[in-house]
Formats: sequence, structure tokens, C-alpha cells
Amino acid sequence: MRSIYLDYNATTPIAVEVYEAMLPFLSEYFGNPSSNHRHGRICREAVEMAREQLATLLGANHDDIFFTSGGTESNNLALKGVMLREPAAAGGHLVVSAIEHPSVLEPANWLVRQGYAVTVVKCRPDGRVDPDAIAAAMRPTTRLVSIMHANNETGVLQPISQIARFCRAHGALLHTDASQSVGKTRVQVDELRVDLLTVAGHKMYAPKGVGALYVRPGVPLETVTHGAGQERGVRPGTENVASIVALGRAAKLAIDNLDHSAERMAACRDRLQRKLREAIGPRLIIHGFGVERLPNTLSVSFPDVVGGELLAHAPEVSASTGAACHSDAVEHVSGTLAAMGLAAHEARGTIRLSVGRDTTEEEVDRAAELLIGAWESRV
Repeated sequence: MRSIYLDYNATTPIAVEVYEAMLPFLSEYFGNPSSNHRHGRICREAVEMAREQLATLLGANHDDIFFTSGGTESNNLALKGVMLREPAAAGGHLVVSAIEHPSVLEPANWLVRQGYAVTVVKCRPDGRVDPDAIAAAMRPTTRLVSIMHANNETGVLQPISQIARFCRAHGALLHTDASQSVGKTRVQVDELRVDLLTVAGHKMYAPKGVGALYVRPGVPLETVTHGAGQERGVRPGTENVASIVALGRAAKLAIDNLDHSAERMAACRDRLQRKLREAIGPRLIIHGFGVERLPNTLSVSFPDVVGGELLAHAPEVSASTGAACHSDAVEHVSGTLAAMGLAAHEARGTIRLSVGRDTTEEEVDRAAELLIGAWESRV
């Protein structure tokens, strides 16, 4: 049985060019970038080249990029780094949305336990956060707003630049988790007008365990982990040179191929969407339909079935469900689908199908055939 991988929002394979770039730094070039001898200098230069490559992709300055272990650490560093600059007793307030990834919502919950105030803003039924709702949630003590750039389940792009206008008018900083969007669509920090932005390597054909945080010049962060002076003291710890090199090479690949790959992915996504809708009809719910989405992401609810059971009957298709789990006859609707106002019976049939740069039309056609067949056998 040949598997058709349609779960690129969960993780991507390491691109061949990325693998080849990192390989020497797993063997030949093993020095510590903090060392002053030749072995260290070679690795330090490689880290700085990767920093420049990622900065170029984001339209940022070289010194604005701080490498981390991935999106989760970057999000924690952004939220805690800003909020902990002042004690909770000073009235610090954070605004997040209900559709955020757990790596934003859980640090927000942790901040609540430390005494900070957090407001969670809902989204509209189309999956977009309303900028006016953000403005209404602002307080004089609001220090930070954190809204993801693209939702990991629906692919819906959020109006970050509009939200930024409200943040600047209120003197609050804006962070966006761009883990899903960097490398798939145009992400420029000055166009978005963000102060902090999260990157996750394994969502853009680099390895797992590496990421970055963009920090606009002049934005102070409290250090969350303590150690030596790596990453200018913001994120101490000996650098993961091979993976950082890989992230830089992945950024360069994105720079060189972004428009072409986005066009190819959108064509595959739309082809899959069309085939499913033609077979199932208007009862197939397309989440985020009619608003701007990532070019590769299709989140759909099949009527009268459970998403996990549907995928179990189409084992050739590797995809994700929209309902987090379905066990012991209890359905747990994901936070995103709940925030969009979907009832349990609508959300239960959701699956997320995300294509990649190398997904073919043949794979799309076969996946559609399998999913339609599995649905027809269950209803």
C-alpha cells in the first residue's frame, strides 16, 4: 500500500538541499561557535549565514533573528519575555485569540497563574479574528497581543496588519505565530507591522527541533532561560549548528521558489476541494471558504461520519482530524472549530488535508477517490 501524505501542516520532510547543507555540520564541522579557533569560527560563520538567509526571507535585519529549538520555545519566549519585564502586580495584560496553538494558549494560562490578566478573543464563523474585537479587548495595561498569522487547522490567514494598527495606537506590542505561513506564503515583518514573529523549521522542510524568533529592534525581552551569552543573551545555550544551517538553507529555498510552489500547492488544494465537493455536494463544509487561506490547506467536514473513522477506512491517506479525538463515545471538538461556532455534529467529520511542494495531481486524485469511497461506505 502506497501512502499519500497530506499532512504537511503537521510536519514536512527535510528537503534534499537542506539535508545536504546540514550534513557536513554533523561530521566534519563540529566546532562550538563560541570558540575562537578555526573549528569554532567555521561554525559561527555558518550560523550567521543562516541568520542572514532567514532574515532575508522575512524582510528583517540580520540582528533581529534569534534561533530557538522550535515554534513552541519561540512562542514561550515572546509571551513570557514581554510580560515578565514587569511584575504582575503592575497590571500587565495580554490578549490572545481562541484559535491559537497550544504553544501560545498554554503560556498564556501559565501567565494567568502568575497573576497576569489575559483576555481570549473569539473569531468569526469564517475563522478570522475581528480586528475590532482586538481593539475592544485592549486595556491601558495591555502590553502584548498575540494572534497567529495562519491557523494550523483551517489555513485561514489573519488580518495581522490591521490588528497591528490598533496595537500601535494603544502602545501594545504585537506577536504573531507564523509557524504555518513562513515558506508557504509571503511573510514580511514590515508589511505585517509585527514586533515579534515565530518561525518553526519543521514546517518549512528543515528538521524538527529548530526555529527562530524575530524581534523588532528596541523591543526588550526578559530572558526566560539563563546561561551563557549565546544569541546575545536572549536564548543561551550552545547552538544547534547543523539544524540552524538547515533552517537557513530552507529559507533560501523558500526565497527562490515561493511563488511557484505556492501556485502549485494552491492548484492541488483547489483540485482536491473541487473533487470532494462534486462528489459529496453542498453538505461538505469547507472551513474558511471565501476568505484568504494558506495555498496548501483544506479543512473539510464530511457529513454523517467521524473524521477519525473516515481516515481509518482510507489508510493510504495520511491526514489529520479536526476534532482532537473521538474515544469512549465522547467527541472533543478542537478549540479552533469550537471558536468558529461549529456544533459537535458538524465538527466531528472534519479532516485537515494539507498538500506540499511535491504533491502531485495523481496523488490528489487518488486521495479524493479514497476519501469519497470511505465516506460512501460509512453513510
